This record gives sequence, C-alpha cells and structure tokens, in this order.
Amino acid sequence: MTRPAPEPAAARVVDATTGHVGPIDASRTPRFAGPATFALLPRLGEVTRADVAVLGVPFDSGVSYRPGARFGPAHVRESSRLLRPYNPATGLAPFAVQQVADAGDLAVNPFDIAEAITAIERGADALLGTGTRLLTIGGDHTIALPLLRSVARRHGPVALVHFDAHLDTWDTYFGAPYTHGTPFRRATEEGLLDAEACLHVGIRGPVYGAADLDADARLGFATVTCPDIEAEGIRGVLERIRARVGDRPVYVSVDIDVLDPAHAPGTGTPEAGGMTSRELLAALRVFGGLHLVGADIVEVAPAYDHAQLTGIAAAHVGYELLCAMGERAAVAP
Repeated sequence: MTRPAPEPAAARVVDATTGHVGPIDASRTPRFAGPATFALLPRLGEVTRADVAVLGVPFDSGVSYRPGARFGPAHVRESSRLLRPYNPATGLAPFAVQQVADAGDLAVNPFDIAEAITAIERGADALLGTGTRLLTIGGDHTIALPLLRSVARRHGPVALVHFDAHLDTWDTYFGAPYTHGTPFRRATEEGLLDAEACLHVGIRGPVYGAADLDADARLGFATVTCPDIEAEGIRGVLERIRARVGDRPVYVSVDIDVLDPAHAPGTGTPEAGGMTSRELLAALRVFGGLHLVGADIVEVAPAYDHAQLTGIAAAHVGYELLCAMGERAAVAP
C-alpha cells in the first residue's frame, strides 16, 4: 500500500515579514481535508519555536454530572477548521504577529485525579519553560488548577477572570478536594491568585445556599452575574474587567457553560439564562489591552452537542484569546 505524500510546505500560509507559519492555505487544500489541528495551524514539531501553543488536555474524571469533556479537545479542533487568519473585529492577523502551533494532547491518567493533575502541571511546565504561552483546551475544569500552578511559578500570583455559570470555589464534593467545582478554592489556598484581582463573569442559577456566595466573597472574588450583564451591557462588563485586573498578569478561564444552552448545549452542567456567543466574544476582546499570560477553554462535551454549536463557539473563543495574545505582540518593540 502506498503511503500518502506529506503535506507540502507551500500549502501553508507563511507571513512574508515575520516568517511565521500560519494555517493551511485554504485556496490550495480544502479546510475539510487533512488532520484537524486547531485552526489548521502547524503542529509544534513543524516550527522552530512557538510564541503560543494550543494544548489539549482530554481529562474529565473530575466532573460531577455529565461526563464526556475528555473528547472536547478533538471536537474543538474539528470545529475550528473554518477559522480564518484575519479578525475584522480587532483588525489583527493573530497568526502573522506571533507563531502559534498545535501542541497536541497531554496523555493523563483517567483513573487517578492526583496523578493527572501532576502530569498536567509537568506538561505545562515543559512548554512554558520554552517561553511559550498556552491556550489549553479541556477537559473539565479540574485542569485549571495545575495550569495556574505552572503560570504562577513564572509570573507570581496572577489575576483571574473566570467565565462560568458556576463559582467553582466549593471546598469539596463527596469529600473530594480536587474536582471541576473546586479548582479556584485550591488555587486561592495555594497562593496562586491575586485575591484583589479575581473576577467571575456569567454566574447564574441556583446554588446550595447563601453560604456558597459568602464563602466565595471571603476568598476575594468579585462577581458579574448574568442579570448584571443584562442590566449593564457588555460595556459595563468590560469596564469591570479593566478596573479589576489593571496591568497585572491575567489568566482567563472559560467554562463553555457560561453560554446559554441555546448557544452551547454540549456541556456537562448546563444552566439556563446564560450569555450569548456574541456577548462572550465581545467580552474577550478586552484582553487585547491587558497582560494576558495564559488561558483555558473547558467543559466542551461533544456527546451533547448538536451541529457543532458548542464546538464552534469554543473554537471562536480560542481564536479571540489568541487574538488578544497577539495584540500585545503586534505592538511590542
């Protein structure tokens, strides 16, 4: 059997000024053909270095309701095929101003949460140690803790802007301290976060009691709820983010269930009354003017998705985050 020829280098878009290798040239190779790297970008091994690496973490052993987010990285990559190299909303070509590459998936133990957390932290350390920033695709929200450990090792305690329907600052669940509902409680306890610069956005729905909200506030988090967004609009959200974060290094964590189930049905713990895709993407553009040091997108569970609604939304979230990272690179001397 004859093996297919490797993809020719000329099939990729290469920026003439910077030499950055971009996505597959869709005028020469159809977007639906070939392996689905994120936005059809080169793999990490195909470039000499990467300013940003897109890393998959297919892990969902920390979920409390619907499983399936372990299949999220593959689904988001497949859903990202239609992304194009220029963003009219920001006036930026994110793959021209920085080298972005797909780092593939970390293989972590699905039967041992503690071992998986350690493996994720080590994998993130290996990539960040080369000077690369990470956009990580999960997986469930448990993965945010080891990612924050790695980021804080390089930047000190960071600001956190957390887009989610849920607080994820609970202490334990069924006695377990490491789940997708506890990462930011553990991160606060470990001193990974700047307590004066942490913000939840998109919180909504019922909780177990008022004590949940009080405990979250004592940890130092400010909160923008979905009713707040309705009352203040996205401009109000942007102002709150800017005021809270300032010029600190900031990490962004996006649980796709921050979106209303109409926009993202493919997730493990859906809540009615969420943000629209348009609102979320607009909110993410604020980070182009901030010091964004890393980000994750979590809780995409494709078994519950329909027509790639959730996958496409998550892919565009990733694209806007890459644009935000590229905006600072574009103005660097």
